[in-house]
Amino acid sequence: MDYKEIYNQWLENPYFDEATKEELKAIKDDENEIKERFYMDLEFGTAGLRGIIGAGTNRMNIYVVRRATQGLANYIAKVDKKSQGVAIAYDSRHMSPEFAQEAALCLAANGIKAYIFETLRPTPELSFAVRHLGCVAGINVTASHNPPEYNGYKVYWEDGAQITPPHDTGIMGEVKAISDWNTVKTMDKEEAVKAGLFEVIGQAVDDAYMAELKKQIIHMDAIQAEGKNLKIVYTPLHGTGNIPARRILKELGFENVYVVPEQELPNGNFPTVPLPNPEDPRALEMACKLGEQIDADLIVGTDPDADRVGIMVKTPEGYKTFTGNMTGMLLTHYILDARKKTGTLPADGFVVKSIVTTEMVRPMAEEYGVELRDVLTGFKYIGQQILRSEQTGKGTFLFGFEESYGYLCGTYARDKDAVSAAMLICEMAAICKSQGVSLIDHLEALYQKYGYYKEAVVSKAFEGIEGAAKMKEIMAAMRANPKSTYAGLKVVAVEDYLPGYKDYPKSDALRIRLENNCWVCVRPSGTEPKIKFYFGANGKSAAEAEALLQALKAEMTADM
Repeated sequence: MDYKEIYNQWLENPYFDEATKEELKAIKDDENEIKERFYMDLEFGTAGLRGIIGAGTNRMNIYVVRRATQGLANYIAKVDKKSQGVAIAYDSRHMSPEFAQEAALCLAANGIKAYIFETLRPTPELSFAVRHLGCVAGINVTASHNPPEYNGYKVYWEDGAQITPPHDTGIMGEVKAISDWNTVKTMDKEEAVKAGLFEVIGQAVDDAYMAELKKQIIHMDAIQAEGKNLKIVYTPLHGTGNIPARRILKELGFENVYVVPEQELPNGNFPTVPLPNPEDPRALEMACKLGEQIDADLIVGTDPDADRVGIMVKTPEGYKTFTGNMTGMLLTHYILDARKKTGTLPADGFVVKSIVTTEMVRPMAEEYGVELRDVLTGFKYIGQQILRSEQTGKGTFLFGFEESYGYLCGTYARDKDAVSAAMLICEMAAICKSQGVSLIDHLEALYQKYGYYKEAVVSKAFEGIEGAAKMKEIMAAMRANPKSTYAGLKVVAVEDYLPGYKDYPKSDALRIRLENNCWVCVRPSGTEPKIKFYFGANGKSAAEAEALLQALKAEMTADM
């Protein structure tokens, strides 16, 4: 059946509501728009669903969400875990509450209890809730930091991490097997509640989550000494972080937390930022202005689902933006050093990072005698390492992070947590303030000790059908025509994860290791129509590292 036939089927099938049909009728003369909406099903991949909101098989709507949930329900039934239930959370995006409720009612119709949060909650709290409530799975309705027209649907398994093999392929198979929309189940909300299959959750889980965050604090004495003096500007970027981030900081004793008023309340349009992404310095411009007004020491911003955090630090020249790698280096060193000084550093401790994340933590790990594990991009692989250590009884997880501003300390959750990361960043800042230095001073000291490491990422967008084909061409060409040098640096090793590399899962990614601890990695994004080029350079000075970094970027992206 071609896309036009499927389009007409949606117009004629009584299963689809009138609002959906009216939206589709409005594009009847736009052949390209019809094709974009119906040429394929929105792919249920290893990260779940993510797409533009609208009617059609290649869009995010209640029918696509129901179908995905029916596939999940079928898989849960197949592995005989229906009795455990599923936790559901959602963020501030358009249609998030509606999609969450549709998922809950589909589960209920399949005899699976849904625990749904009363209002929006951060992604890491959903991960925590799955474990806390003993659920078999979790659903989080979010598109993270994508533009306002997007929404998404992430699936978690009972360990609290996003789905990994064999569950990811098992669930994907069940979703793809549903060809008749009319077979997807749902039920009335009141009936679901009466049947005990729809339960609203909230404060009790919030309180338990907060208690776990406080356990991650290492130097409460520093917070007690400087919490009242440290000035912090915080912005939730119209998302879910506002209440939990402010709550944890207040309860710990940080008395001077100023919230950007224009960005405090949830708003799916994200009207004050080009993109609600703390990786983009423009997202923190309003926070920076407030910081200048009150002379803040630290600026902290979390993305809409509060799993990523970005910071800016006061310097004599103005506020300095930290990359995800810079923050990750600081947190890694702080946790290892503080644990060693307090006698709580385990002999079998390990730190986890993704293959596209800074190599600077490698000499840190060696110094403190802990193992450093590399994993593929995607925080679920960090969660997988925690699960393996629990199953085998080998290794104690200390910290995990990705260059894309995601961090996790502790095993209470299995996804990156901007709320706990913000807490630890403020703890570090309090210690620095007590010593009369800033986080930027501390970072410079680490560079002088371990070497100057600089990283960058360049994203190239390839929209639509033609874009997807172009991305495949680029990756195929790089594999078919390997180079021996990049920016004058010899290639030491090429790691191709598509056919399978060592014990890594198969993934469309290439990592090219160069001499002098430099590297390049190329991979299509798993959530956006982009190819991402990652670069890492190492030098004896900041200038040397920067020159190498720029040379790598110029050569790799010259023809794009």
